[in-house]
Amino acid sequence: MTKIQVKRVYSDPDGSREEDGYRVYADRLWPRGESKEKFHYDLWAKDIAPSTELREWFHQDPANRWDEFKKRYIAELNENPEVETLVKHLSEYPLVTLLFSSRNTAENNADVLADYLSERLA
Repeated sequence: MTKIQVKRVYSDPDGSREEDGYRVYADRLWPRGESKEKFHYDLWAKDIAPSTELREWFHQDPANRWDEFKKRYIAELNENPEVETLVKHLSEYPLVTLLFSSRNTAENNADVLADYLSERLA
């Protein structure tokens, strides 16, 4: 069984493989201020991240749109053919860390994705 954890890109400058296992960056946009040489990740799953439209809609009023964002993002994931490929790939690893760049550490797409993938990988 694969364990999924979530970590903010900026809180982990060294990217410890021992603590993180397989590292998946789960945002559509490159993290601001991170260089491609120094940012440690194994996979950039930008096709699994929320659509641009959904991300922009959520960021207009995140305090009041979190519950609806989760529903809409899960609906996108259910329709996304890339999800099955990702699930099969991640099932090969005992530990996966989903990396995100949002300032909001409590309500972000990586948390939704972690719950979604945990159910699929159980």
